[in-house]
Amino acid sequence: MELQALTSTNFYFKNQTAFYRGKVRDVYTINQDVLVIVACDRISAFDHVLPRSIPFKGQVLNAVASLFLDQTQNIMPNWKVSTPDAHVTIGKRCDAIPIEFVIRNYLTGHAWRVYKEGGRLLCGNKLPEGLKENDKLPTPIITPATKAVSGHDEDISYSEIISQNILSKSRLDELCDNALALFELGTKYAASKNLILVDTKYEFGLFNNQATLIDEIHTPDSSRFFYGDTYEKLQNEGKQQRQLSKEFVREWLMENGFQGLDGQLVPDMPDEFVMSISDRYQELFNAMTGNSLVKRDYDNILDTIENNVNNALNII
Repeated sequence: MELQALTSTNFYFKNQTAFYRGKVRDVYTINQDVLVIVACDRISAFDHVLPRSIPFKGQVLNAVASLFLDQTQNIMPNWKVSTPDAHVTIGKRCDAIPIEFVIRNYLTGHAWRVYKEGGRLLCGNKLPEGLKENDKLPTPIITPATKAVSGHDEDISYSEIISQNILSKSRLDELCDNALALFELGTKYAASKNLILVDTKYEFGLFNNQATLIDEIHTPDSSRFFYGDTYEKLQNEGKQQRQLSKEFVREWLMENGFQGLDGQLVPDMPDEFVMSISDRYQELFNAMTGNSLVKRDYDNILDTIENNVNNALNII
């Protein structure tokens, strides 16, 4: 039986003025001020969209992001207006700020790769000696990255953002403070679910010149989580951490000869592996919310989404 998933959409809504297809999202602009963002089931790794879509992945991303957008409204405004469908969020179109605010509280991923090669300065942050992979840092650090239209994002420091006139010092300070406050909330929430928020990224925009949280937040595509109950034991034994993120997808691809380099072909993804990815996304939803995912019906999904979005747009 063929696995059902939402790979792409091609709607044309009333008053639609633009359409953009990202790596995993289809973005529709209504008039000039409203976005309809469909979280499809596509999955990307190493800056490539993989050939197989993952059942329920978009639903999980949309639900987790919606949860945290609602929880963080007291910290700063965000773009969300409504979630009329399990795969869709409708919100305000903001002028995106071309910097990702990456916050790291543990030495893992990109930070670890820099560190093990001898680097002790990451985006202007000094890293202490004597750390091993996945150790907790003395304090959370912000490691900004430029938003690349294509290819890899590039690290950038606080001082470089100002010297290159990307943001004023006052705006940058405001966004750094907001990012740290968002991270603190996410960390406390994760801890209440026996999880550790390891690192994440935040994206901001301007709406009527007011700093506004945009995009997703604290999802497995934008964040890394460890299990709190086994962290110390595994770290003391020098073993890899149990984590909820899509890192295991990258590991499988590397084991099968793909790292996104020129000339490399994406390996075939068997149904069993596709379903294992789906299971991991559902596992994170369960861990983050304490509830099992109520799986949406994929029959006639395009008609259902179109009707749900049209009904929501009619009352905006």
